[in-house]
Amino acid sequence: MYEKRSKCSFSRLEVILIVCLVLMIAVTVVLLVLHFLPKDSKGKLSYFSPAITPCSRVKETENYLLGVGRADCTGPVAEIPLMGYANPDQVGGGLLMRLYSRAFIVADVDDSRRVVFVSADIGMVSQRVRLEVLKKLKSKYGELYRQDNVILSGTHTHSGPGGYFQYTLFWITSKGLSRQSLNAIVNGIVKSIDLAHQNMKRGRIFINRGIVENSQINRSPFSYLENPASERSRYSSDTDKEMVMLKMVDMNGEDLGLISWFAVHPVSMNNTNHLVNSDNMGYASYLFEQEKNKGMLPGEGSFVAAFASSNLGDVSPNTKGPFCVNTGESCNNPQSTCPVGGATMCMAMGPGNDMFDSTRIIGQNIYMKARELYEKASQQVTGPLSSAHQWVNMSDVSVELNATHTVKTCKPALGYSFAAGTIDGVGAFNFTQGSVDGDPFWDEIRDQLLGEPSNETKACHKPKPILFSTGEMSRPHPWHPDIVDVQIVAVGSLAIIAVPGEFTTMSGRRLREAVKKEFDSHGTPRMDVVIAGLCNVYTHYIATYEEYQAQRYEAASTIYGPHTLSAYIQLYRGLAKAIATNAVQDLPRGPEPPFFNIGNLTLVPALTADRAPANKTFGDVLQEVRQHYQVREVAEVTFVGANPRSSTENVTEHNFLTVERYTRTSEIWDVVENDASWNTRFYWTKGLLGRSNVTIEWHIPPGTEPGAYRIRYFGHYKKKVANNRFITLPFEGTSSVFEITVL
Repeated sequence: MYEKRSKCSFSRLEVILIVCLVLMIAVTVVLLVLHFLPKDSKGKLSYFSPAITPCSRVKETENYLLGVGRADCTGPVAEIPLMGYANPDQVGGGLLMRLYSRAFIVADVDDSRRVVFVSADIGMVSQRVRLEVLKKLKSKYGELYRQDNVILSGTHTHSGPGGYFQYTLFWITSKGLSRQSLNAIVNGIVKSIDLAHQNMKRGRIFINRGIVENSQINRSPFSYLENPASERSRYSSDTDKEMVMLKMVDMNGEDLGLISWFAVHPVSMNNTNHLVNSDNMGYASYLFEQEKNKGMLPGEGSFVAAFASSNLGDVSPNTKGPFCVNTGESCNNPQSTCPVGGATMCMAMGPGNDMFDSTRIIGQNIYMKARELYEKASQQVTGPLSSAHQWVNMSDVSVELNATHTVKTCKPALGYSFAAGTIDGVGAFNFTQGSVDGDPFWDEIRDQLLGEPSNETKACHKPKPILFSTGEMSRPHPWHPDIVDVQIVAVGSLAIIAVPGEFTTMSGRRLREAVKKEFDSHGTPRMDVVIAGLCNVYTHYIATYEEYQAQRYEAASTIYGPHTLSAYIQLYRGLAKAIATNAVQDLPRGPEPPFFNIGNLTLVPALTADRAPANKTFGDVLQEVRQHYQVREVAEVTFVGANPRSSTENVTEHNFLTVERYTRTSEIWDVVENDASWNTRFYWTKGLLGRSNVTIEWHIPPGTEPGAYRIRYFGHYKKKVANNRFITLPFEGTSSVFEITVL
């Protein structure tokens, strides 16, 4: 008789089946876990949270979501003073090249974090521009784009329209606030970000770096020599020659865009220029974008190339150096003065025969290096995105120099040498660089008109003799900002330091080194660190403590006093530490900057009715082109014109001119050049009683196809109608047909 089976016993077959079932369940669970577990940048499984941890920023990202966009921000090309040389007589009188805002968005693939970098062809980003841009972005995108993850940088062209500031000092040379300028810049920046936002796609970023030769000199070498010899011996040059370049491609390797940082002033176009343009950096962008956007007109095409500013404070593109324009002898001395004529005769030039030629040469040098770096870029940027930002009252920062010594920054003030200008653009009244003593005559005028600086401010700024105590001047609004943005954005292994002004060469080196050490000491080694110049708010220059003692232009324009650089280093180290330790959320937000109700205060003449000569109408030709031209010649035509500001006022994006070629096979006129082309120049000449002329030049480039061509002009004129109202009407003019032949 068989024994009964126990209730908890199984046959051998049942056991085998149960074991197989358990194994199948286990394998299924493991496969599901492996499928959903995140991977690192090399495709290996990651057992860490995708969040940034204090010990290591471990979320390795092999690719990102990338978006690029470009939009026009030119603004009025006539009657508005150009921003940069502080010369109220240097007003716009036409157009050489259009100004653009170029935006780049980088986001995590899961879109948990994103950062924005914008480089705009403007003198500098003003606080008013930034506040209005952020306000518009918030209304469109909510909290997606904020003060901490959006960097706005100016290329520092000195040939763009001014009038977009809310602080009084900048109104003086810009003749107040120009709503046309401000709106064009704000709307252009926002539109470029909109376009980048709409064009987001998965892609990769590569970084490369290389040396740019024959494109810069230090314009204050005697200040640079004040820095310790031991520090100077670590560097082979008194300028930073290295270009840092980011290459962006999609997942198929198709080109999207690039950002390049290189330290040089865009002042190849000097202070006698009246044509709005983006100078040498803009020309480099023009060349790169024309190469990548084959068959497209300037300003068109999907590829975007930004050549952004860096620590350019004491760096000039005028490589022939300073000479006395009246005698030809060198004026490379500590005061930059000439034996005859003084400081106003000492100017730097070169390397070209004129400012147009110099712009072309320097721009091409920069473009060629960027092209080489772009083609060879192989080091991929990977890792998480992060950003840190604070508002800081820069007039009252305590700086710990060491364990026993604490100093403070000062209320803003400008020294005597500020009025001297530089060898790139001299000042007035023969003020000289290197002034460490005031002048009783100018002191008395200042005291009577603006008020005497307080003893506290004088002592704080020593050895600077104060010309304008701007931090103690508040009518009709403060003359200088107190509240300043400090910001760092990290894209993987690249840290972008957004600085609110013009750091000199050695100031930039010290800042980069300090930030890199801060990352190293908190578990984030091997970070690449770049400086993006003229960001978010303009605070003039930042010289080293040693350079400050020499009181050349850059030091006299270091508005928060001799310890300005030390204060910034302390602040940016704090941002770097917060990013490295995942403590950004603990940073104090700081005091928000003011937003002044500044209305429409301007000394720029109001637009009035345009008038044409008797028996003429707008767009009629006054001086015709010739019938025949060859390459390298200049085709020129003059029209009955109207004030170009009327076009800016009524059209978001407007082309003033086209050069067109007749195609016989299709019997149509094809546009081959527009007003953004380097080869065209648009001159506006104001006459009496509302009359004006427009002259268009086409500098016919090598490689131009033979054939029939014409030049067209597009404008708007303002007409007075009933009830003292004005209406604006479009018009156009066309030259005669001319032939281009080959020898």
